[in-house]
Amino acid sequence: MTLSDTARTEPARTEPAPPGAAVADRAAVGTSHPDPAPGSGATRVLVVGGGMAAARLVQQLAAAVGTAGPGSPAVTVLAEEPHPPYNRVLLAEVLAGRYPPEVIALPAPAAGVRWCGGVRATRVDRVARRVRCADGREFGYDVLVLATGANPVLPPLRGLFAPGGRELPEGVHPFRTLDDCAALAAAVRPGLPAVVVGGGLLGVSAARALAACGARVLLAHQGTHLMDRHIDAEAGALLRDHLTARGVEVHTECRARGVLTRPTGGSAGPAGRRVHAVELADGHRLDAALTVLACGVRPRTGLARDAGLDVGAGIRVDGALRTSDPRIHAVGDCAEHHGTVYGLAGAAQEQADALARVLTGPRPTSPAYTGTRALTRLTLTGRDALDLAAFGETAPRPGDDVVRLADATRGTYRKVVVRGDHLVGGVLVGALGTVGTLARAWEDAEPLPADDGPLLHLLTHDGGS
Repeated sequence: MTLSDTARTEPARTEPAPPGAAVADRAAVGTSHPDPAPGSGATRVLVVGGGMAAARLVQQLAAAVGTAGPGSPAVTVLAEEPHPPYNRVLLAEVLAGRYPPEVIALPAPAAGVRWCGGVRATRVDRVARRVRCADGREFGYDVLVLATGANPVLPPLRGLFAPGGRELPEGVHPFRTLDDCAALAAAVRPGLPAVVVGGGLLGVSAARALAACGARVLLAHQGTHLMDRHIDAEAGALLRDHLTARGVEVHTECRARGVLTRPTGGSAGPAGRRVHAVELADGHRLDAALTVLACGVRPRTGLARDAGLDVGAGIRVDGALRTSDPRIHAVGDCAEHHGTVYGLAGAAQEQADALARVLTGPRPTSPAYTGTRALTRLTLTGRDALDLAAFGETAPRPGDDVVRLADATRGTYRKVVVRGDHLVGGVLVGALGTVGTLARAWEDAEPLPADDGPLLHLLTHDGGS
């Protein structure tokens, strides 16, 4: 389905649906609404979600077809967060006080894009091609894009929820949105005991940011070393040393079992609960006036699942980012492409760019999106900055060659994995002048030279990244 071949139609109506309106169509995949023929007027693009993937998509659509005139799509975005789109990767910098929130804002949507903030979509009616929202409004579509993102994983901790309730105790926070960031910034103060549960990318970023605010931070991670899904033990040790030197107490192979709370409120207000400790599996209790849950994220697939779309770990899409309904696409953290949910900003941007080409260009003869060769990067800024990158397969297989360079004085570590004559992965910590060159060598998948000289040069070269 393309938009470049079509003419503009009237904008979607926004009045509530009449009683008895059709509900989501659960008919066989691809049988309800075949692709419209060019020139059929399929120009209403409705995007559900207002994160980085959605912002990139509407930006690319506007760049490809312009913002007005014949043939340009009428684009509407339903963003659940009330804020303008922002760069989620930089939330820790906002929490640490290094950036004000407005600095991480993404470019404003192009003229002609209808951006509806604070609007939560609740149901997709595939028969009528309409999306119903929590406030009763409905929006029609010719092309629907699900960019619903992901939710933070809330671990099964004892005491996290009161019986029959779903409200987190006071002092317990996820770390995923700008509102989460604002709540943490309002709660933290020098000397406050804080526990971060989870030592992945988000947990490490949150722990360092809270320490920069003066809190007494303990990071509890269940894995054998920090960021164990992305980096090896040697790199994890360097990361741990970096955090420890900045006041973060790090405990690995440490499983949180529950949170302990006290009642709040009373005659002057509603009763509630406030966290005061985190209990570990061995029974040890950690003082915690503030607890951050950074245990990963899970794709938001409920809207797609209720609409009868094919859903696995994420919303399953093909090379055109198309779901099991040809009029509905998915991009970003909610999308599963060939069994992979990337959950990375770079992949979300690549998917948005590919979908913009699908929707505005000629009918593709080959897949617009074939996957992302994902590079994970963590930059801890400030007076004592740390840069970390990991790409490809960082754990060698039998028969692989591994080249390591470590400099204890400078606190740097570089490792690459070579299989045959190809670079298949690497981990870099410290001054990352080599990351761009190595990542390009990996992405290009070209055979390496026969001798080791060029590879060693790549590891030791400190040019621009």
